[in-house]
Amino acid sequence: MSDILRRQVTDNIDELLAILPDSIRQPLTALGQLDQLVEIVMDLGRLPEARYFDRVAYISEQPVTWQDLQTAVERVGDFSGDNRAGIERTLHRISAIRNRKGQIIGLTCRVGRAIYGSSELIRDLIETGKSILLLGKPGMGKTTALREIARILADEMNKRVVIIDTSNEIAGDGDIPHPAIGKARRMQVAQPELQHRVMIEAVENHMPQVIVIDEIGTELEALAARTIAERGVQLIGTAHGNEVANLIKNPTLSDLVGGIQSVTLGDEEARRRGTQKSILERKAPPTFEIAVEMVERYRWIVHPDVAETIDNLLRGREPSRQIRSVDSTGKVTITHELPTGGEVITNPYAKGWRSAGKMKPLPPVTEAEETYVPAAVEKTAESNGEVTYVYLYGVSRHQAEQVANTLQLPIVFCKEIDQADMVLTLRSHFKNNGKLRQLLDARDIPVHTVKSNALPQITRALRRMLHLDEPMTDFYDFAYGDSEDEWEALEEARLAVEQIVIPKRQAVELLPRSASIRKMQHELVEHYQLRSDSFGVEPNRRLRIYPW
Repeated sequence: MSDILRRQVTDNIDELLAILPDSIRQPLTALGQLDQLVEIVMDLGRLPEARYFDRVAYISEQPVTWQDLQTAVERVGDFSGDNRAGIERTLHRISAIRNRKGQIIGLTCRVGRAIYGSSELIRDLIETGKSILLLGKPGMGKTTALREIARILADEMNKRVVIIDTSNEIAGDGDIPHPAIGKARRMQVAQPELQHRVMIEAVENHMPQVIVIDEIGTELEALAARTIAERGVQLIGTAHGNEVANLIKNPTLSDLVGGIQSVTLGDEEARRRGTQKSILERKAPPTFEIAVEMVERYRWIVHPDVAETIDNLLRGREPSRQIRSVDSTGKVTITHELPTGGEVITNPYAKGWRSAGKMKPLPPVTEAEETYVPAAVEKTAESNGEVTYVYLYGVSRHQAEQVANTLQLPIVFCKEIDQADMVLTLRSHFKNNGKLRQLLDARDIPVHTVKSNALPQITRALRRMLHLDEPMTDFYDFAYGDSEDEWEALEEARLAVEQIVIPKRQAVELLPRSASIRKMQHELVEHYQLRSDSFGVEPNRRLRIYPW
């Protein structure tokens, strides 16, 4: 952390050292680095430990005795129902471990620090008036951030702030709260299991604009938080869990992010969405509109729209997020991360994803290449106006003209075979019509055949006639041979991308295909640097292609 922020740290470390017996306090002081000390652990019959941010050290070579524990307990005072105690007018927390008889056999002395400026990473979010939920494992500074947020809201934004301080960890022990919370008011909780009642009491009796809650951990507390939010009060709280995704799986706390319910869709709606009939959906608006994952002490992940994040996670998609960090000079950096096509979180209920990539993605699109031009048009521009005359025999003229017009191919479909440069015919017609073969041999006209009048097959044939041998065409030949089903599926995907997804920036759903063919389509879409997903249930499972 920067030197500027270090000078804004208040820890009252001397008051914590004063409760320790001399046999532990003196060697601990000799170890130094008290500004990096996190907690002191004293367990009966074991060596006392000093835990720092980055290491653990033994304080002395003498095990902790009954007398050592008794000395510390007498200097601390009474422990509450959650086996916690504090030192008056400080932020330190002393937690006890008891044996079956209720005797204290271990102490954890947690150093409490008020770090002014610790919430600068999310100051802009605090000022929005939206409810914010902080998540993270122990030691990441959640309580420290709560304390600083309460001070900013009360002192700098002049709001009526009430802190629900269950273990006196936010505002310190004693009846007079620690100066670190500023003008915010603190309500103590007599018994931890009554925290939800104190939360409601705060709203009903003291007209707060903001309520600050530490460690929401029960269903009743989650319900109380929703009740408070629905009354228009801004909530700032913490909860157990490292990430937002953990709360979805936690039935006790899932209500904080809107709750999860199973919904059965009708056949038409399931087909339209491309999902199973039974899906998971968010039940209600989230209690907290913003979520912050404190992954490191000075690197936080922000979800500015919890509703959108939860919806994406339930659909098996990776949500967008912000990465906020502070460097050694105290400068805050915000990086926006959008979901990428290659890193999509797949739905655990979905079967069949993409294959192991026989194609490599193209290089990133440069600014000059941003406007999309079909490859066929580029080839046409290089042909110096040359036109190819094609005679159709048994092939749908309407289908062929549609392909030529769409791809702007330099082709004219003639009515007389003598005018033709090439002939396109059905494979069955060519095999069974001996006169046609003799006629074509006599005129030395190249012949191309298709199996049927399917649009993808006609497209493939016309492109080959013009020698539009793009890398993708070579890829088809190399990887998949000449299966008509595969060709038709790949051509369907290619036309969808080139005619709709890229030019019009619209998502497209393809026809249902088998798992192996869908894998081929996924790889083809990756070639265009686009994202695709599989939807539906077999045998109607199909691809959906998304624009950039």
